[in-house]
Amino acid sequence: MSPRHKSKAGGTGRNQPVDPRAKPRDPKGPRPAQSGLAARQLAVDLIVDVLHEHQTFDECFAKRLQSRAYSSLESRDRGLARTIAANALRFASPLNDILAGFLNKPLPSKQGRVAAILLSGATQLLILKTPAHAAISLAVDQTRKAGRASHLDKLVNAVLRKVATGGVELYGKMDTAKSAIPPWLWTRWSETYGEQLTREIAEACLQEASLDITLKPACDPGDWSQRLGGILLETGSVRIAQAGRVEDLAGYAEGAWWVQDAAASLPARLLGDVANKDVADLCAAPGGKTLQLAALGARVVAVDIASTRLARIKQNLTRLNLDAELVEADATKWQPDGRLFDSVLLDAPCSATGTIRRHPDILHLKQPTDVAALVEIQKRILDNAAALVKPGGEIVYCTCSLQPDEGEDQISAFLTRHPEFEIRAIEPGEFAIPAGWITEAGYLRTLPCFTPAASKDQPVSPSDDAKMTGMDGFFAARLRRRWGE
Repeated sequence: MSPRHKSKAGGTGRNQPVDPRAKPRDPKGPRPAQSGLAARQLAVDLIVDVLHEHQTFDECFAKRLQSRAYSSLESRDRGLARTIAANALRFASPLNDILAGFLNKPLPSKQGRVAAILLSGATQLLILKTPAHAAISLAVDQTRKAGRASHLDKLVNAVLRKVATGGVELYGKMDTAKSAIPPWLWTRWSETYGEQLTREIAEACLQEASLDITLKPACDPGDWSQRLGGILLETGSVRIAQAGRVEDLAGYAEGAWWVQDAAASLPARLLGDVANKDVADLCAAPGGKTLQLAALGARVVAVDIASTRLARIKQNLTRLNLDAELVEADATKWQPDGRLFDSVLLDAPCSATGTIRRHPDILHLKQPTDVAALVEIQKRILDNAAALVKPGGEIVYCTCSLQPDEGEDQISAFLTRHPEFEIRAIEPGEFAIPAGWITEAGYLRTLPCFTPAASKDQPVSPSDDAKMTGMDGFFAARLRRRWGE
């Protein structure tokens, strides 16, 4: 059989006759979609949404998944897209410095998505250790689909090849933690916590967070930690390292638990026994603390200014078969016809710098001016909360911020304005809170580099240590209204 005949029957085709009527293949034209391309496209969309459109990561991710382009994306690809985008946001500053060093000149102003494609590619090569041929080939394909910037495909190919060969050494020599954290944050943290602890905080902020859940009181913690393949923490949360889709986990559909970081679960517990007590939860969304209080038997009034966020709380209350009164109102002004409460829980709007592990967009969206504006809002809500508490009742004020302006300084100013309130100090061991998490003034201050201990009822093997790392940064103060005032 001649080579020519063999090729026609399915060989390599190198000697196959060319049909003169066929159009020559455009090297920039459409090619069969590569596996993983849609996930990379979603990742780049998310990077653009945050870095160029200044939108929040979680909201963009939810919207993108509802769009026609990504609604049918498999769970694995959704997870990959989120991982790429989240790490690109965490390490954007050092990675962009490396990319800039491999560019002969800045990208043109009308480069569209190319900067984000390069950042996504560098993230895969240097952070996620994706094989170079896959990361680069897919990035080139993305560039060819980038409209007016499609002609930059050769540039993307050349730059990412340089990243793959020379970028690893450059990245290894960088002070990644300091480079990734905005200078204004690093400076403020250093003033507050010192240089060494600031470095530990920064390194923890750049790590992927595990999944923590809070169980309903009727659920057996030891049993559920085993069923979920998690670790029971002394503070009562169950920590899961590899969770997949939350909705697919055992116990979600039947309402046995809800997602809540171990640190975020502590403020509501500081109110103690709330069974059959009237408790106002101000700025209640996303609702984890409302669920805690309702599960413990409190008569909860959950107040939030956004109807969409209240709708999410209602969905979770229904799933968990819990009850709370939901009120759409401005917490700076809300006065329910003179009604007073045994306790008020105020999780105030804040810069959320303690949650960078979960929300890396904060590194790019928050500015010092935001903190100043939020401090004023917190002050107004606190002053209003003071008028809602019965004599002898308590306020627990908390923020997921590492900034003292939104924590210790805010409470000091409140106590000066409101001498009818006093601090009820948090004691070491209370709700399994270690002494190292409590300030001299008796406030709770957790940091991302702190790690909750495992329950003594569930010893942790060395292989589980990685699952135990970190928690959100939180501040909480417990304030009591004096009797007769």
